[in-house]
Amino acid sequence: MIETEFQDEFSVFNHFIASRGLKSTRQRELILQTFLETDKHIDVEELYQKVKDRNPSIGHATVYRTMKLLTECGLAHERHFGDGLARYEQVTRKKHHDHLICIKCGRIIEFTNSSIERLQQKVADEHRFTIFDHKLELYGHCSNCKSVP
Repeated sequence: MIETEFQDEFSVFNHFIASRGLKSTRQRELILQTFLETDKHIDVEELYQKVKDRNPSIGHATVYRTMKLLTECGLAHERHFGDGLARYEQVTRKKHHDHLICIKCGRIIEFTNSSIERLQQKVADEHRFTIFDHKLELYGHCSNCKSVP
């Protein structure tokens, strides 16, 4: 059932769960496949609904536990955007990006900006600081919400 497109991710995941003494199951494979086919930040409930459409016997707890495993093995990154929900995004297929988060409708816009990246590095260099990772999240109103009273 593994699609060739995601062979590397399935290999990483299967190696990781085997190292933990866990078994590869069709349910975990379906959750991983569905997650990898998603091109947006997704919370567990949204992913659960997508998975449930494909296999109604999969439980919410299985999706939650599998996302925890995907995060631990480095295939998913858990993000929090100030609304109490944990959202997940793929790690392996996305290059570094930052986020604009609408506090009215919850829309998340990904963007890259080389000037911002250079400025961050300049600030780090001025302080003789080595950056290993970073995130930039800007909160405000998207173009749809700023025109609505």
